[in-house]
Amino acid sequence: MFKGEDVVLLLKLSASGPEWTVRTLAEETGIPRSVVHRALKRLAAAGLLDEGRRRVNGSQAEEFLIHAVKYIFPVVLAGESRGVPTAWAAEPLVDHIASAPSELAPVWPDPKGRQRGLALRPLHEAVPEAARRDPTLGESLALVDALRLGDARIRGVAAELLTKRLTESAPA
Repeated sequence: MFKGEDVVLLLKLSASGPEWTVRTLAEETGIPRSVVHRALKRLAAAGLLDEGRRRVNGSQAEEFLIHAVKYIFPVVLAGESRGVPTAWAAEPLVDHIASAPSELAPVWPDPKGRQRGLALRPLHEAVPEAARRDPTLGESLALVDALRLGDARIRGVAAELLTKRLTESAPA
C-alpha cells in the first residue's frame, strides 16, 4: 500500500544522483529516517526504484505519477487557509495557467505560508517544509497536485512539464 511519503521521495530521488543515503533524504525532506527507509522498500517492491543502481526507473515513475497518483491519493480540500501555493498557483504552472482573480488558489496549509487560499491536504505533512528546503522538489510536488486536482487542460500541461523533468533528470 503506497503512502504519500513514497511520492515525495520518488520525486526527490528522480532529481538526485546515486549518492543519496537514508539520512540525507530524511534531512532534506523532513521525513523521519525510519519512514524514509520503509518508503524506499515500497518503491523498490513496486519497481519504481532500482535499489542496486540507486536510481528511479523513469518510465515506470512517469506512468505512476501521471496516471495513478490521482486515484491512489484523491484530493482532500478544506476551507480557506494560509499556506504555500501548489498546483497551478505555484511554479512552474503559474506561468502557464491563468486563473480567475477571484478564484481561491490551492495551498498547502502552513503557518509560515504567505498566501491565502483553499487548503489542499499535502501528500505528507513535511511537504511545505520540504518545498522550502528544495524548490525543485516543491515544483515537482505542485505538478503532482495539479495532476490530482486540475481539469483536463491543467493535467495535460502538468503531465508535459513533469515528464520533461523526469526525462532531463534521468541518467544517460
